[in-house]
Amino acid sequence: MSDIFGFESQFRGENCIFNLLTPEEMSILKANSSISHFRKNDYIFMEGDAPIGMQYLCEGKVKLIKEGISGREQIIRMFTENGLISYRSLIAGEPHNGTAIAIEDSEILTIPPDILYNVLLKNNNFALGLLKDLARELGHSNHRTVSLTQKHIRGRLAESILFLKEKYGFENDGQTLKVYLSREDLASLSNMTASNAIRTLSTFAGEKIISMDGRKIRITDLAKLEKISKQG
Repeated sequence: MSDIFGFESQFRGENCIFNLLTPEEMSILKANSSISHFRKNDYIFMEGDAPIGMQYLCEGKVKLIKEGISGREQIIRMFTENGLISYRSLIAGEPHNGTAIAIEDSEILTIPPDILYNVLLKNNNFALGLLKDLARELGHSNHRTVSLTQKHIRGRLAESILFLKEKYGFENDGQTLKVYLSREDLASLSNMTASNAIRTLSTFAGEKIISMDGRKIRITDLAKLEKISKQG
């Protein structure tokens, strides 16, 4: 862990919930929070661990996985910069229900529970903002549950690629996804086996919907990809 330098600059973006804090509350967070650095593939927390605080992803990308039947892993959430990671379990007073892993080098700020609770009790706008975040996550989870159980393989994979586009955006070329997942991770995100993911990616490439270069995926026909996702 390192000292916090330029603390306020960690919270970027118009919709960042920490913009709702007063200068005094920001100072309290600065005095009590810590920053940790994680390398690619490092574990941030494990399923069953007690939350150590509310964690904010300053830089990097993180996946949240849950082990299912026969040890099969399912990606249940993806996080990008300026995202909150572990607050649901903390607020619920429960152990983590998944394992968080860095998918690239990441920097995470941790706010101790007592500091968070104190701010939530005193700052109604901040509490409401956090409640809205939870509600949005619940809505997203409901949508994903239906998609992953009712769509066919092509529809699921198309939706996952579009989800990654919305979550992480494109590189400067305006077509290459700005996140590089393994075939196993892409399969886990789409609720399918790695072999099915590889075959379907190859089919999409053959249909000129995407092109691939290692882990890089370039969307070459966005309209067709959206149509496949919508049709399911």
